[in-house]
Amino acid sequence: MGMKFGISTPFTCSYLPEQDERLLIFMSDTEPTITEYDVLIGAGFRRSGTQVYRPHCGSCNACESIRLPVNMFTPSKSQKRTMKRNQDLVVRISNSDKPEYYPLYESYINQRHADGSMFPATKEQYQGFILSPWNKALFIEIYAIDEHAHQELIGVAVTDNLASSLSALYTFFKPEEQHRSLGNFAILQQIELARSLNKAFLYLGYQIDTCQKMSYKQNFLPHERFFDDKWQLIAKKAG
Repeated sequence: MGMKFGISTPFTCSYLPEQDERLLIFMSDTEPTITEYDVLIGAGFRRSGTQVYRPHCGSCNACESIRLPVNMFTPSKSQKRTMKRNQDLVVRISNSDKPEYYPLYESYINQRHADGSMFPATKEQYQGFILSPWNKALFIEIYAIDEHAHQELIGVAVTDNLASSLSALYTFFKPEEQHRSLGNFAILQQIELARSLNKAFLYLGYQIDTCQKMSYKQNFLPHERFFDDKWQLIAKKAG
């Protein structure tokens, strides 16, 4: 498997602004196959659109790839409450992007992440981040049902369907529904989907323990972290 890689120039880290970030980027002449991406994600890589990368910072190792062995996962009391709170929702799986996703994404980015690197949302930015011609993502649709049986799309979780795993790419939802904890609900749905598809793992991207925006990931236990070039099991939350 002939893979080529390049290293980016340093730039300000979007999670730890006091740090500079560099990336190790998959640079082969041809796009990766799903099998190759399965190997890369198992070595701590991740995709954004068509780009496959992992952190390669000189003075910081705060980013750790995190994944859940789905058959070992046991929901916490809080996660059980999240499932109960949202038992009125309907969940469906789509194999392709739909026009109604982008307006939801736009309002989510512009209202909840106006201080982030993806603001302001544009259709081009959405497509460049979410879609990839060599990868077939699954779109987990979350619907609320009103008293007239009208269904409203209030959330979408995008997950990559790989040979031995699912990889949670991004979740966006109607900002007015933040009380439902839809980010956590979406992870719980992806765990169940991974189990139903006989996948061993659900990848959650990167974890930085000092970054408040990422703190929810470490609440899913047990999980594995990729550091010292190997996956290491974390059975309980630090502290």
